This record gives sequence, structure tokens and C-alpha cells, in this order.
Amino acid sequence: MNRYVIAGNWKMNMTQGEVFNFSENYCINCDDSLNINVKKIICVSYPLLTYAMRELSGFGIDVGAQNVSEHSHGAYTGEVSAKILESVDVKYCIVGHSERRQYFGDTDEIIKQKWMQLRSERINPIICVGETLEERESNKTFDVIKRQIETIFKGVELKAGEDMMIAYEPVWAIGTGKTATPEIAQEVHKYIRELLVDIYGKHAGSIPLLYGGSVKPENIKELLEQDDINGALIGGASLDAKGYAEMVKVASETV
Repeated sequence: MNRYVIAGNWKMNMTQGEVFNFSENYCINCDDSLNINVKKIICVSYPLLTYAMRELSGFGIDVGAQNVSEHSHGAYTGEVSAKILESVDVKYCIVGHSERRQYFGDTDEIIKQKWMQLRSERINPIICVGETLEERESNKTFDVIKRQIETIFKGVELKAGEDMMIAYEPVWAIGTGKTATPEIAQEVHKYIRELLVDIYGKHAGSIPLLYGGSVKPENIKELLEQDDINGALIGGASLDAKGYAEMVKVASETV
């Protein structure tokens, strides 16, 4: 069983040539012995999915998508269904990222629908939750997290051992250089875990919880040392092969 998950979110970055360069540089900096104890995932833009799989699978890196349609099929120009993702062997997909909420109107209800589409094709979701700076300063963090999780998970029967992850991403710490202190991150992760156990029972306590918000090689160790943080969803820092390899190494050495 993997001790930690190190997931990269490349967002709207990286061309095919840059993916090739990443794989070359990662090869130079990676340690193959880490493949067995750290789950590595990188989520790329749609056109890069199959190419990135070819380039990165040899390093034990699973390639995921960054979004999926809430619809199974139909006249939705520009959208990509879970069935299409499954057809090219995608195993992971981010849903509910704060940028999808902020720029594209993804609500908790839409995020739930997207999760259900992924579930129907047995694609494992990385479900994102988190509060804005205004909500944190108004002491509404736990209220926001509770509303998001209760809405997304409402009426869903969670099976024991279901492969999914939840990423806590404080919106105020994404792309800003600000990072929640390890203590702040741990407090929210602990709350999420307790909330999941309240909803589903003890088995839900084993769902991996990732922290996302300006994670980088310099701060990942102290975050992973927290009791309820099982990994990281990493943005800009995951674009650098050497830095990504370093974070995987830190994860493998953290107990």
C-alpha cells in the first residue's frame, strides 16, 4: 500500500515537446526504487493524455485528466465524457478544482454529477474542496467544507475500499505563494476525515486526503508529517521534473 500520493496538476501548461523534456529530466533525477511506495499521478490536458502515458508510465507515473463532463454523451461541443477518458485508459481525474468553480461555474451539484460519471466508468476521482480567503477570514472554513462534502456525497453509497481521493485546496493558497501552515492544513484534514467517518462509517477514514496549495520541495516534508495528510496535489511545482522527483523522494523518506 502506498504511504503517500504525489499528484501533479499541470493545468493549461506543457506542450508535447515539453512533456518529452520532462520525461528526459525526470529519468535523470528519479529513483526507480521509489515506485513501490509512493503513488505518483500527473494530470494533463486532454490532447496530451495518451502521449504522456507513453512517456511517463515507465517511471511508475499514472496519467490523469483534469476535468470531465457531467454528461455521458451528446451534443456538448468541446466537452469530454468519462466514457471517452476510459477508452484511452485514464485511471484518475480531478473534479471540482477551485479554478473550475471560479471560472467555469462548477457547483457542488455539478461536481457530484461529474464524479458519478467517472464512477460509472471506474475512473478514480480526486475531488477538490476548499474555502476562499473571504470565507477563511469570516471563520467559515468548516462550514464551507461541510457544505461541499455533504452536497457532493449526498445519497451516494460509498463502498469499502473504493479508490478515490479528496484534496483540500484553500483557494487563498493556490498560485499565490501562500501556503496554509502545516497546523492549519492538518486541522482541516482532520475535520474532513471525521466528517467522512460520520457520514459513512469507519471505513471512510482510510480515504486518502491530499493537501493542495502552493506545495513545493521546500515545504512538502512538514506537510506530509501531519497525521491526516496523505499526499499532495501540486500545481506549478510539478512542472519541473527535478522538483517533482525531489518531492517524490521526500514522500518516500517521510514516516
